[in-house]
Amino acid sequence: MTGISNLSYARQPDAREKIAVLLPMLRSFFQEAVQGLTARCARSGTLDVERFEYWQESSYQLALSSAELAAAQCLFDRWDLLQGPLERRLALVSIVETLPSVATRLERVFLDIDANDDRQRLYQWMANDVVATLRGEVIGAAALAETGRLLVAHEGAIGEPPLSEELAMARDAFQRLARERVAPLAEAIHREDLTVPEALLQPLRELGLFGLSVPTRYGGSADDGSDDNLMMLVVTEALSEVSLGGAGSLITRPEILTRALLAGGTEDQKAHWLPRIANGEPLCAIAITEPDYGSDVAGLALRATPVEGGWRLNGTKTWCTFAGKAGLLLVIARTDPDRSKGHRGLSAFLVEKPSFDGHDFAVGGERDGRLTGRAIATIGYRGMHSFELAFEDYFVPADHLIGGENGLGKGFYLTMTGMMGGRLQTAGRACGVMRAALGAAVQYSRDRRVFGEPLAAYPLTLGKLTRMAGCYLACRQLAYAVAADLTTPAGRRLASQAKLLACRGAETVTREALQLHGGMGYAEEMPVSRYFVDARVLSIFEGAEETLALKVIARGLLEEALREGDDDVG
Repeated sequence: MTGISNLSYARQPDAREKIAVLLPMLRSFFQEAVQGLTARCARSGTLDVERFEYWQESSYQLALSSAELAAAQCLFDRWDLLQGPLERRLALVSIVETLPSVATRLERVFLDIDANDDRQRLYQWMANDVVATLRGEVIGAAALAETGRLLVAHEGAIGEPPLSEELAMARDAFQRLARERVAPLAEAIHREDLTVPEALLQPLRELGLFGLSVPTRYGGSADDGSDDNLMMLVVTEALSEVSLGGAGSLITRPEILTRALLAGGTEDQKAHWLPRIANGEPLCAIAITEPDYGSDVAGLALRATPVEGGWRLNGTKTWCTFAGKAGLLLVIARTDPDRSKGHRGLSAFLVEKPSFDGHDFAVGGERDGRLTGRAIATIGYRGMHSFELAFEDYFVPADHLIGGENGLGKGFYLTMTGMMGGRLQTAGRACGVMRAALGAAVQYSRDRRVFGEPLAAYPLTLGKLTRMAGCYLACRQLAYAVAADLTTPAGRRLASQAKLLACRGAETVTREALQLHGGMGYAEEMPVSRYFVDARVLSIFEGAEETLALKVIARGLLEEALREGDDDVG
């Protein structure tokens, strides 16, 4: 079998030509799996909830397959944007590793739904000489080692997307601030479990971080009438590379609140709040999750009861990131006591409170009710702190109901408006953490000597580094491709796929980076240990991995298959 190490760079188009044939074939198997599962989950032409819940395992595998295929197709489509031999070799590694991964997932689906003919054809496809030869050329041991040597010798960023002058300037400005102001404090924030200090918040305010999603007419920097998702992605990635909890996640909450206000707020509410949000005064937090419901937003129970002049809130919220430091909370509450209405009975409120730096707080009194908060101790993602909140007859003025009377029952929809951007941002956060971990692993592998040789001289190390870089490249390219359009159903599903893939990728890359550091990787004094524990939260927030895979991605795939089936009949 001819290895890629014996080929010149000019031979790489041969591998790409094979991929041009194999990817559509794999996608065809994927579509057959979608159709087969759809047939088992549908009743009378619509998706049956009970059947869909029964087939969760197959739906989960389909969702993961769809994300992996999306990234592979993205790398293939963006081939001309990749810079030089290294990036193209890494792209090939990522795509070729996707082939058996997706095939294995689809094989499980075919097995579960008794699609034995499809399963046999998939076996035959995987055993094809073209597939085997391609895998040997690209991800055989010699090929991985050669690509790894190119990676270790490489200086500079990997997978840089084409950016406008404005975006490049923003990236450079936030990277410089992150290096100069965030990096010196990042370890202390994590190891001492500190709240993000004003020494970081003020320069970020001055750079306009909190106004990136606020239209210019309200004092922000976003073009009126458009969502600058690329700007969000660029800035989020730059800050997350240095510290996820100390800087990289600061932009998410103001963006969600801003989008909710723009989608459903009254003009008075927009004019009053958006300029303040853009200035970072007050800081924002989001209170959605409840102890008994997690990602099940439709089941939320915190009550908002109408009283003279406003509403009284009663109930508990949890995992409210930055709720202590924040002065403004977006709270989703049940305004219709009829629980059978599910998400249609929820409304969104703007709740003001004083800002606190500590790990617990209490505000209010006998007349206005009480709001108390307690920070939840976590293994990582420190700095912003996630709080459990208890509302006891806490009074909220009537004009703090987003949308006023017209906003009743629309809280779920307003929240989801902001969550799409939040999911893409989380993909950007994951890419930032991956980039930090990959850079640390490459540098340590150059410097560390084992048995008389640099760690980077060993083939196993080179193979690990190559796979890590290929994963990062795929996740980054997909995120930037998705940022171009989140307005369509396909774009929104791609944002969820990008989030799903990048968060899983961050866990893998940081795990391998820590492993390459050996015992030192387990020491808190090494930043790679922080990257590892921070990465673990990414698959949990902004839509837990399982909920995102099942309720958003898989459900969307099956419903789309049903619509296409109806169109065919018509």
